[in-house]
Amino acid sequence: MAETTTLARRHLSTTSVVFMIIAASAPLTVLAGGVPTSFAVSGLLGVPLGYLALGIVIMVFAVGYGAMSGHVQNAGAFYAYVTEGLGNRQGIAAAILALVSYNMMQVGLYGLFGFSLATLLSSTLGVAVPWWVAGGIGWLVVAALGVNSVDLSAKVLGFLVALEFLVVTVVSVMALVSAPEGLSLETVNPSHFLTGGVGVLLAFGIAAFMGFESGAIYSEETRNPRHTVARATYIAVGVIAVFYALSAWALSVGVGPSAIVGASQELGPDLVFAWLGERSPALATVANVLFITSLLAALVAFHNGAARYFFALGRTGVLPRVLGRVSAHSGAPFAGSLAQSVVGLVVIVVFAVAGAGSELGEMFPVLTLFTWLTNAAAFGLVFLLAVTSVAVVAWFARDHHGHGLWTRLVAPVISAVALIAVAALILSNFDLMIGAEGFSPLVVVMPGIIIGSGVVGLLWGEVLRRTRPEIYAGMDHVDRIPESQEIPVVPERR
Repeated sequence: MAETTTLARRHLSTTSVVFMIIAASAPLTVLAGGVPTSFAVSGLLGVPLGYLALGIVIMVFAVGYGAMSGHVQNAGAFYAYVTEGLGNRQGIAAAILALVSYNMMQVGLYGLFGFSLATLLSSTLGVAVPWWVAGGIGWLVVAALGVNSVDLSAKVLGFLVALEFLVVTVVSVMALVSAPEGLSLETVNPSHFLTGGVGVLLAFGIAAFMGFESGAIYSEETRNPRHTVARATYIAVGVIAVFYALSAWALSVGVGPSAIVGASQELGPDLVFAWLGERSPALATVANVLFITSLLAALVAFHNGAARYFFALGRTGVLPRVLGRVSAHSGAPFAGSLAQSVVGLVVIVVFAVAGAGSELGEMFPVLTLFTWLTNAAAFGLVFLLAVTSVAVVAWFARDHHGHGLWTRLVAPVISAVALIAVAALILSNFDLMIGAEGFSPLVVVMPGIIIGSGVVGLLWGEVLRRTRPEIYAGMDHVDRIPESQEIPVVPERR
């Protein structure tokens, strides 16, 4: 296979990047899993407003993040931004932490995907397969897409996301039409949001936005790196926040505001499918299938992100340079993609062996692999967003690059404070997020893995500074592209 160390250039339009960002957030997965869970665990009716509030926080973050993306392009977005803003050692720490977080988020999804696909095969076809076999099917699809052109992933994700939006829209319309208590605005009443327990609601709600930052990961592969990432991020976050708020409100109207919390606590993620099944069994089956493809889309999106972090670190020599190899045929980071696939396969095998004979039964991959890893990853990514906001402030403080005070200082500072608060809320509610009854060592172990990876990154950065100074020094401004050296921009086709 022919190899290079440069990703495919100028392939992705704004629309393609928007679909990749939204795919990572998995709209149908949020409606079926995230919304009922938020109602159930928080016990509050203000879930729709929670999505809007988090959307505002992330839009404010995107102001500085998007502005910096026009000057710094790298497949390892957090790595590049923190390196440019806070220094090489801190950048390496951010990169290792991001790599671990993306891996945990991606691999953790195999637990829910495997369980859901195995359940669907059993209920519709009468075919009984273990969750890890079903998860392995997903792993094969993701591995194949990962080593192919990013264009293929973009097309697949675009198609799946479009189907997700369609089914969520249909469900929302049906909910508003049925409305047993009328078209009530009770769940968008601010009094149900600005109350005790809102921290739990925000801690759970932020997971619905994870992956929005991935636009910058594709900055080297966009047609217009000066503008595409910022534009795509704004569009995706705006769509996600409004769409999730509306669909959460519609579901509450369809079930009834007075019953939504109790029903969510009783049925959990089955609420949407059970509610649909009472009205249209055929649509419930379709929604179940699309729920699985929603998970597959998220798996592909996070796989792409992790593969590009492996690539970015391998290209600079922070990790073995073999990881920086790219297929000359497809332009994909095939070495990083293969590394991510190996990690996924190993973890699936470990949990398959560990779950054999478990008292948790069929729910083992959901209550362990999915719950443990994805919640820890959410903490890691939120923490990284806060650090990146600080890096944006530091970078623009040295050179304004023509940006105003709001873009280079006020917005990043506000987002840093807000995101640190959300990260603290996740930590303080981690026992609830993993379903632990009383104290569990996992409350310390899982977030500890995230923080520990950052510490390892700091130490590795110091080792490189002392023993391989050429690699360490070579990180300086390698991702900053002067306008005079920009590759000519290809006009976008929207």
